[in-house]
Amino acid sequence: MNAEIISGTETAKKLLEKKLKPRVDKLLEQKIYPKLVVILVGEHAASASYVRQKEKFAEKANIKSEIWRYPDTVNEQKILSEISRINEDKTIHGVIVQLPLPEHISVEKILKAIDPKKDVDGFTPENIGNLFLGKPCLPCCTPRGVITMLKENGENLEGKNVVVIGRSNIVGKPVAIMALNENATVKILHSKSRDLTRKMQHADIIIVAVGKPEFLHGDQIPKNCTIIDVGIHRTDEGKLVGDVHANSAMKKARKISPVPGGVGPMTVYSLIENTVTAAESQ
Repeated sequence: MNAEIISGTETAKKLLEKKLKPRVDKLLEQKIYPKLVVILVGEHAASASYVRQKEKFAEKANIKSEIWRYPDTVNEQKILSEISRINEDKTIHGVIVQLPLPEHISVEKILKAIDPKKDVDGFTPENIGNLFLGKPCLPCCTPRGVITMLKENGENLEGKNVVVIGRSNIVGKPVAIMALNENATVKILHSKSRDLTRKMQHADIIIVAVGKPEFLHGDQIPKNCTIIDVGIHRTDEGKLVGDVHANSAMKKARKISPVPGGVGPMTVYSLIENTVTAAESQ
């Protein structure tokens, strides 16, 4: 029997209508017009595609979005001064700087320059720190999308054994903290972990964000667990695959998120939700 598919596309669509649009309508009644600015540097094909998705979703949610484009030769100071301008502008509620950036621009400096109240990607030290402390914050979008997707598809995390494979600052670490905040028992593994199969044998939920195509195979996972695949890679044949070998995992898992159409749409949903939250609090 094949696993049940957890569709991020369908979940995001449902949440947009049920939860997000009523919040936007309330803001519009108060003459507050939520606005997101995306800073895009250079001609990175994947980045441009993500930005288009964000633009489309913002439109569906009835919020304004602008893309500020710069050539990859732009200097760091120019981006910093644009961020400063955004921080001061009361009509802009959220800003994201699309990563990756060219090597001559320091990601750390750029993130530190963003006003935490407008940091809708959830990457500033203040938002990351508050997330770890369990305080109110704008949380990182992909981890938030993962937790929301699980909960909206009938997965109560309380008391569950959750294994996170991956330890990046963008996904692995924050999603582990978010699962802990939902009262799950969390284990973090990564590409250097030994004896992965044994360490996962009691997992109820496995979140795979290791950044390696088809890293996890069906024969490694326990029966009837739920798999969330955060990875997305294009093979030499042009096919999109995740961090999980989908065909073999489907035969063992109870539920699984697809690639594409899984975590991606939920990340975009979380970004727009953060923008609405930022508009409400500002």
